[in-house]
Amino acid sequence: MLILACLPIGDARDASAHLVEEIKAAKYVAAEDSRKFARLCQDLEIKHNAKVISFFEGNETERLDELTSILKSQKDILVVTDAGVPGISDPGYRLIRAALNENIGIKVLPGPSAVTTALLLSGLPTDRFCFEGFPPRTKTARAKWFQDLAQEERTVIFFEAPHRITESLTDASNAFGDDRNAAVCREMSKQYEEVVRAPLADLITWSKSKDILGELTIVVEGFDLSSREFSTSDLIELVLEQERSGESRKEAISQVAKASGVSKRVVFDAMVTNKSGDKI
Repeated sequence: MLILACLPIGDARDASAHLVEEIKAAKYVAAEDSRKFARLCQDLEIKHNAKVISFFEGNETERLDELTSILKSQKDILVVTDAGVPGISDPGYRLIRAALNENIGIKVLPGPSAVTTALLLSGLPTDRFCFEGFPPRTKTARAKWFQDLAQEERTVIFFEAPHRITESLTDASNAFGDDRNAAVCREMSKQYEEVVRAPLADLITWSKSKDILGELTIVVEGFDLSSREFSTSDLIELVLEQERSGESRKEAISQVAKASGVSKRVVFDAMVTNKSGDKI
C-alpha cells in the first residue's frame, strides 16, 4: 500500500498518533529530505527501522520504477515531504498515478496543511477557494499568471519564496488592484509565526521594510463581480461571443445578464443599439 503522510508544517506536536505509529512500523520511507525526516523523528522522540529512499522533485520520475516495484512486491511505502501534504506542490502525484495504474491501494494520513491553515488565518472568505501553487519565476510569465486570476471570484491561495515575495505582490497588485485585500502568512505554527493582513499595496510596503525569511503562503480576496463595470460595447461583445458559440440571441442575453450582474433589459437595449448601427 502507498501511504501518504501529512507532516506538521512547523510544530512537531501537530503530528497525529496515527502518523507516529506508521513511522515506527514503516519498512520503506520515501522522503523528500532524509535529514528533515530524521529531525522530525528526533523531535517526536521515536525510532524507525525503515529504509529511507530519497524522493524529491529532481529525482521523482527516475524513482518511480524502484518505488513501484517495492509496492508490487506487497510492501508498504510511507511517503513524507519536508512538511504538509505529499503531492501538493511537493513530490507525490506521479507516484500516486503509478500506484493506481498497478491497482495498488492508497491511504492518506490526514494532517496539517499550509493551504487551509493560511486560509483560516487570513480572515478572508472560506466558502470557496482555489490553490494555485507557486507563481512562475520569470516576470512576464508571472504577470500573465496573475492577470489570468484577476477575475477569479474564489479566494486565491498560493506559495512564494521569500526572495520573490515583493515581485509577486507587485504583479498581483497590478493585476488585482492596489486595494484588493490579502494576507501573507509566514512561518505558520512555528515560533516566529507572522500574519500580515492588508490591501496589496500595503503588503508591498511591508515586504520592502524588512528581510523576509521562512515559508510563505499568500491568500488574496476573490474578485467582487458587483464591482465590475460594463460599457455598452462590453455587453455587445459578450453577447456576440455567446452567439458565436451557438447560443440563440435570447439565451445569450440571459447568460450575459446573469454573468455580469446587469439586468436583461440593459443587455437587450445594448443589442438594439448595436442592431441600429449606432456608434458605441
